[in-house]
Amino acid sequence: MDKHVGIYIHIPFCASKCAYCNFYSLAGADKLIPAYNSAVIKHIGEYSAQLDGYLIDTVYFGGGTPSHYGAGRLASIFNALKKHGHVLLDSEVTVEINPGGITKEDLIKLRHAGFNRLSIGVQSTNDTMLKSLGRTHTFSDAQDTVNNARSAGFDNISVDIIYGLPSQDKDSWAETIAKTTALKAEHISCYGLKIERGTQLYVFKDSPFLPDDDAQADMYLYAVEMLAGFGYKQYEVSNFARRGFESKHNMKYWLGDEYIGFGPGAHSYVGHCRYSFIEDIEQYIERVNMGQVVVEYSEEMSDFENAGEYLMLRLRTIHGISEDEYYHIYRLKMDFVLELLRKYEANGWALFKDGRWRFTPKGFMLSNTLIGEVLDAQTRQRTQISKPWQTTLGREDAQMTLFDRKPVAAELFGGRKLVGRIDT
Repeated sequence: MDKHVGIYIHIPFCASKCAYCNFYSLAGADKLIPAYNSAVIKHIGEYSAQLDGYLIDTVYFGGGTPSHYGAGRLASIFNALKKHGHVLLDSEVTVEINPGGITKEDLIKLRHAGFNRLSIGVQSTNDTMLKSLGRTHTFSDAQDTVNNARSAGFDNISVDIIYGLPSQDKDSWAETIAKTTALKAEHISCYGLKIERGTQLYVFKDSPFLPDDDAQADMYLYAVEMLAGFGYKQYEVSNFARRGFESKHNMKYWLGDEYIGFGPGAHSYVGHCRYSFIEDIEQYIERVNMGQVVVEYSEEMSDFENAGEYLMLRLRTIHGISEDEYYHIYRLKMDFVLELLRKYEANGWALFKDGRWRFTPKGFMLSNTLIGEVLDAQTRQRTQISKPWQTTLGREDAQMTLFDRKPVAAELFGGRKLVGRIDT
């Protein structure tokens, strides 16, 4: 057994819907929680044969608000995963929580159940801004939650904060950075506010109360600089961590590794196939219980599409892309892409170091546009050569993550052990 997989569990329940949230989540639907919990556990059991071929090294409970779901139910789902899959004892097991929305007792329960990483939705250190976002907590609640998490035994904590909020300026953002770093979390995610249709904040679209593009760019670059000074190295467009505390689960998405999701709207990538489940909790529960198909969308990825995802996803990270690596995996050249990257380098948006191309902070700031241009260049390159993507020589051996392979003894939950060659 030499394959690793990450598991995502979607917990769509919330106490209330945040003004900016565009994820599939439900407020006021708690009556469905017991049936949903049973359905997810049943669904995991149905995947036991597929899970048997993998070592599970990351698990992520996202939402929604998993902490609203209750520690006991979260633990029951994780226990089902341990029962039906090979969960490594040292796997990264993350759960998203809201400040003030979980007790110290529940944090202790989660830690004892095997959860070892928390992602805390702080979002802002300004109570007025928190209220405008529809958040029910205060920054004081966030401080208390971090302290309780430490007391419960969590030594891997991530916090989320948002820039570009209505009426936010550089001074208030600087205060947020200062107070956030004072929490001494191991990981910080900084997201730019996106005004999505269908959210409560959509009324602010094109509003003068929102920071303009230049102001948001200044906030982003300020965050990169200040967080580096506090020991948080940027490793992805929006993510910063102390050494060794990068999100292993999220790295799977950016490196093109395999992952399996459970729950309505959850996505998976397994064996070059992407699929997602129906985004309707009642239909999900009913179909799982009836043994019916819950897949809403599936797509078999071609080698050329996988090559495009290599470019798109890895350019989001500081590890970036390599011409040799790209050719070794996909048997494709990237001359047109390299020509474009050299232009980016001249503009200060990209740099070439140790055989790899990556974006600078200024490049990350423009990454959506730049990556789109890179993908266009890849498509133009494709038209110059007659179907080289059909070549598969050495392809399986080439599909490795950044981590070397070596023989290890893998220790699982329940005292089980596996010895063999695994990706570490």
